[in-house]
Amino acid sequence: MISIVRPLLASILLVVLTGCQSMYYGAMEKVGYHKRDIMVDRVEEVSEAQSDAKEQFSSALERYQSLITIKDQDLLDKYNALNDEFEDSKAAAEKVSDRIDAVEDVSEALFDEWEEELKLYTSSSLREQSRRKITTTKKKYGQLMKSMRSAEAKMEPVLNALQDQVLFLKHNLNARAIDSLKGELRTIESDVARLIKEMEKSIAESEEFIAELKEG
Repeated sequence: MISIVRPLLASILLVVLTGCQSMYYGAMEKVGYHKRDIMVDRVEEVSEAQSDAKEQFSSALERYQSLITIKDQDLLDKYNALNDEFEDSKAAAEKVSDRIDAVEDVSEALFDEWEEELKLYTSSSLREQSRRKITTTKKKYGQLMKSMRSAEAKMEPVLNALQDQVLFLKHNLNARAIDSLKGELRTIESDVARLIKEMEKSIAESEEFIAELKEG
C-alpha cells in the first residue's frame, strides 16, 4: 500500500506546485510583469548570488591562510572563525543553486509559452522570424545554463576541502595539526581560483544574455 501511496502523493505535489507557478506567472502578467521580465530578474539574481559567493569563498580562503600561519595560540578561536566561514560559504553556495533553479523554472515556462504562441500567428513570415528568434535564444540560454552549472559544480570540491579542514581542526586543536594542514593550502588555493574564474565567466555571460534579451 505504501509503495502506491508515495508515488501518488509525489504526483499530486508536482501538480500543485506546477499549478502554483502557473498562477504566479499569470498574476504577474496581469500587472504587466511578464515571464521574460521575471527571467531577466532571476538571471540577475544568479549573478548577484555568484558575486556574493565569490567574495565569501575568497574570505574563507583568507581565513584558512591566516590559520595555518599561527602556532598554538588561540586555536579554538581560529577554528570557530574558520567554521563560521565554512557555514557562510555553504549558505552562499545553496543560494546560488536555488537561484539557478529559479531561472530554469521561469525559462521553461517562458519557452513553452513562446512555442505555443507560434501557432497563433496568421503571418507565416512573422511566425518564421519568431521561430528563428526562439531557436537562437534557446541556444544562448543553453550556453548560459551550462556556464552557471559549471561554476556551481566547482563549489562542491571547495566546500568539501573546507569541511575536511574544519573537521580535522575540531578534533586536533594543536600546533601539529596546523602544520599538517599546510600541504593542503595549495590545493584549496587552486580550487578557489578555478571557482572564481568560472563564476566570473558565468556572471559575464549572464550580463550579455540579459542585454540581448532587453534589446530583443
